Amino acid sequence: MKKEQGPILTMSGIHKRFPGVKALTDVSFRLFPGEVHALMGENGAGKSTLIKVLTGVYAIDSGEIELSGKTVHIGSPQEAQLAGISTVYQEVNLCPNLSVSENIFIGREPRRLGKIRWKQMHAEAKKLLEERLQLHIDVTKPLHSYSVAVQQLIAIARSLNISAKVLILDEPTSSLDRNEVKQLFQVMNNLKAEGLAILFVTHFLDQVYEISDRITILRGGEFIGEYAASELSRIELVSKMIGKAFVELDQLPKVRGTASKELSDVTAEAVQLGRKGAIEPFDLRIHKGEVVGLAGLLGSGRTELARLLFGADRSDEGILSVHGASKAIGSPRQAIDHGIAFCSENRKTEGIIEELTVRENIVLALQASRGWFKTISRKKQDEIADEYIKAININPPNPEHLVKNLSGGNQQKVILARWLLTEPKLLILDEPTRGIDVGAKAEIQKLVLSLSDKGMSVLFISSELEEVLRVSDKIAVLRDRNVVKVMTDDELSQQQVMQAIAGG
Repeated sequence: MKKEQGPILTMSGIHKRFPGVKALTDVSFRLFPGEVHALMGENGAGKSTLIKVLTGVYAIDSGEIELSGKTVHIGSPQEAQLAGISTVYQEVNLCPNLSVSENIFIGREPRRLGKIRWKQMHAEAKKLLEERLQLHIDVTKPLHSYSVAVQQLIAIARSLNISAKVLILDEPTSSLDRNEVKQLFQVMNNLKAEGLAILFVTHFLDQVYEISDRITILRGGEFIGEYAASELSRIELVSKMIGKAFVELDQLPKVRGTASKELSDVTAEAVQLGRKGAIEPFDLRIHKGEVVGLAGLLGSGRTELARLLFGADRSDEGILSVHGASKAIGSPRQAIDHGIAFCSENRKTEGIIEELTVRENIVLALQASRGWFKTISRKKQDEIADEYIKAININPPNPEHLVKNLSGGNQQKVILARWLLTEPKLLILDEPTRGIDVGAKAEIQKLVLSLSDKGMSVLFISSELEEVLRVSDKIAVLRDRNVVKVMTDDELSQQQVMQAIAGG
C-alpha cells in the first residue's frame, strides 16, 4: 500500500436519494494506488449504490469525486471507463459467443484500411494475458468455452487494456472454488505491485483478511469508518457491520435452547450434503418440533443450504434423509411430496403471485400438490382462505383482495398460509420478517414457536441475530459457505454466536 503517493480516488460527502429512501448519506471513500481496499457492509448498506455512483450509473445528489487530484463528473459508465475506472462484476458482462481476443479488444480492434488485423489482435491478447495475468489459453476460442474464473481474468485483462487506474471487483469470488480464488488473488497481488488501485467487494471474511490492505464499512447508507485491515479484528468488523457493540451483546436475553425440550424423531438429516460453488459439504440434523436457526453474514451460504434441502438446487454429494429414509430430492415438487415447504426470501419474485387474490395465493401449493386435474372447488377454497386468514391474522381479512395491495407483513403471512395448508413436516423460512414492521415480525415469530410446539420442524433464517436467538432451539453458524459450528443451550448467546461468525 503506497499511501505516501496520496489517494488516486477520493469520494467526499456523497448523498444519493431515491423516492422515499436515503441510499447514501454523507459517505466518504478513499482509494490509494497499489492497494486492495475492501468495501464491507450488510445487505442494504449502500455498497452497490456507491459503486454505481462511482461508475456513472447513478448521478449523485451532492458531494464530490476526485480522481488523480482533479474533480470529475462521471455521467455514464462509458465516461467512467474513459476516466480509468473499470468494473468486473460477479456475472461477467462480456460476449460469450465472441473469442477471448475479441472480448478484450471489442470496440478497439486493431485495423488496417477498415479491416480487423486478426493476427495482431490475437498476438496482443495472448501477450497481455500471459505477461500480466499469467494466463496461458487459446485466445481464438469463444469465451463460453472457459470457466467463470477464466472469464473474470479476461474481463480484468480488458480493463488493463483500456489503461484502468481503478479496478472494481464486485463479488468476484462468489462462483469460484478454492484454487480459482487462489489464482485470482495471485493476479490481484501482482496488479497491486504494479500500482493498480483495487476496490474489492465480498462477503467472505477470510478473503477480506487474506487480500485486503484497508477496509471501509458502510451501514444503512452511512459511512461507519475506514480501517487498516491489520488493525481491525474480525469481531470488531462484524460488530460495526451489524451495528452492535460487542460488549453489549450478552446483555440481551436468551430465550430458546434444547434443554427444555424433549427431542425425539429426526425429521431431516443432511450428511456431507454439498454443492460445488454454492456450499461446502455439511452435516445438519433437525428433530421433530425443533427450530434450527441459521446464522451468518450475507453470502455465508444460508440460502444455498436451504435451497439444497428443498431441491431448488441439486446436491453434488452427500445424503439427505427424511424421516429416517435416504431421499434424492432433485426438485421442489419432490420436496413437497416428502413434507418439506420453503418460503423464499424473495417474496416478490418467488413467493406471491401479485395479480392473484389472497385466496388464490393461499390455495396455490395445495392445488399444485393435488395436480391440476383434481381442482379444489370454489366453496372449499373459500373455507380454506377464511380459516387461514383468521388463524394467522391476515389483514385486511378479505380473501378476494389482490395480494399485491397488502402490506409486506401480510403478504408474508399469505405465503406462510399457503405452505401451512400442505401440512409440512419441515418448514424452511428464509428471511420471513425482512422488510416488515415490528408488530408483524412479532406475530410471525410467535407463529413459528406455536408451530414448533405442535411438532412441526422449522429451519429459520434471518439476518437479525436477536431474532434467530429468540426462536431457535439450536443454531448452525455459517461462514464463507461452510457450516462452522452447531450451537445449543449455554452456547446460545449473541457473543458466542458472533464469535463463531467472525472466526479467526
